[in-house]
Amino acid sequence: MPRVNRRDFIATTAAVGVVAAAARPFAASSGPEVLVQSSSRPVVISSDNGNRYKNGGTKTCVQTAFEQMTAGTDVLDALIAGVNIVELDPLDTSVGYGGLPNADGVVQLDACCMHGPKKKAGGVGAIEGVKTPSLVAKAVMEHTDNHLIAGKDATAFARNLGFEIFADLNTPASRKAWLAWKTETDPLHYIKDPVERAAAERAVIAKMVAAGFINENHVWGTINCNGVNAAGDVCGVTTTSGMAWKIPGRLGDSPILGAGLYVANDVGAAGSTGRGEANLFTLSSFLIVEEMRRGAHPKDAGMTALKRIQGNTVDQRLLNDRGLPNFNVNFYILNKKGDYAGVTLYSPGGRLTFAVCDQNGPRNEKLETLLEGNP
Repeated sequence: MPRVNRRDFIATTAAVGVVAAAARPFAASSGPEVLVQSSSRPVVISSDNGNRYKNGGTKTCVQTAFEQMTAGTDVLDALIAGVNIVELDPLDTSVGYGGLPNADGVVQLDACCMHGPKKKAGGVGAIEGVKTPSLVAKAVMEHTDNHLIAGKDATAFARNLGFEIFADLNTPASRKAWLAWKTETDPLHYIKDPVERAAAERAVIAKMVAAGFINENHVWGTINCNGVNAAGDVCGVTTTSGMAWKIPGRLGDSPILGAGLYVANDVGAAGSTGRGEANLFTLSSFLIVEEMRRGAHPKDAGMTALKRIQGNTVDQRLLNDRGLPNFNVNFYILNKKGDYAGVTLYSPGGRLTFAVCDQNGPRNEKLETLLEGNP
C-alpha cells in the first residue's frame, strides 16, 4: 500500500471538503442557509410582536436575530438586536419608546437577559428615560457583579455608561391612551369593595381595547425572545413597559430571573408575557426549564406551568364566572435541541400566535391552549 505523507493527506481531505460544500444544494426557503454543526437546530422564538414590528425597516425581531445568530453573532447580542427593533418602534405600545405609561403617565420599563454559556444575567426595573432597557440589562450583566438595578438608580447607571436619557418616552398615542384611561378610572377610586372595583377596572380595559387605545394582547405588554444556535448555545431576553397604567414603581415578572425569563444552557429557555403577578407566584419560567430537564417536551413543560397558575388562582377578583382565571399568561419555550412551543391559558377563537424564525424563514404559529373560551 503506497504511503501518504501528512501534507498530501491534508490537501486531499481539504479538497474533498470543498467539493462537498459546493455540491450542497441551496436552501429552498426565504431564510439564510444554515449549516448545522451539532445536534441543535438553530431557531429564534418570541411573542407575536417579534414578527410584526419593523421600526421603519425591512426585518422583524425574530428575522434579524436569527440572521445575526446564524452568521456567527453571539446569541444574546443577536436577540437583543432583534428586540431593540420593537423597543424603538413607537407603534408597539407594550415596550420601550411609546410603551403605555404608569398611572401617573410616566413610562417605566423593565428588562432581563440571560446568557446560557456564560451563566450570567442582568436586569433593570422601573427604569425611565432609556428607549432600550434590554441594552441596559446587558450592561448590568457585563459591568457589575449584580443582577438587578431599579428605579432612578438604574437611570443613573445608564447615564453614566453613556446611554441617551430622554425626558419623556411617551408618544402622542401613548399619552392619549393614558388620558382616556385616567378619565375613565378616576371615579373608581371611590369603590370600596375590591372585587367590585377590580370588575370595574376590567370593564374600563375592555372599553379601551374596543376603542383601539390598546391592543388586547398588550394589556400586560412585553416581548420575550429566546434563541439557540447550531452549537447549542441558549440565551434569552425579556423587555416590557409592564402592565398598562400600573402603580408607579410596580415591577412585574419581566426583570425577575425564573419568572419573566429563565435560561439553562444544558436544557433550554422559557419566557413569558401576560399577567406577571401570576407568573411570579410560581416562578413559572424556572419551573418550565426544570420540567424540560426531567425530559418533558417544551409544550408539555409549558402546560404544567399553566396548570400550576390555574391551581394557584383562588382570589375571587381574579376569577371569572366559570371559576377560572380572568387573565391570560403566555410562555415561549425552546430546548437545546431546537424543539419549541408557545402555550397560553386562553386563545379566543384560536387566533393568538407567537413568532418563530428558523431556516424556513420568519412566521407566526398558533399558541397551544390550556383553557377554552375567553378569560
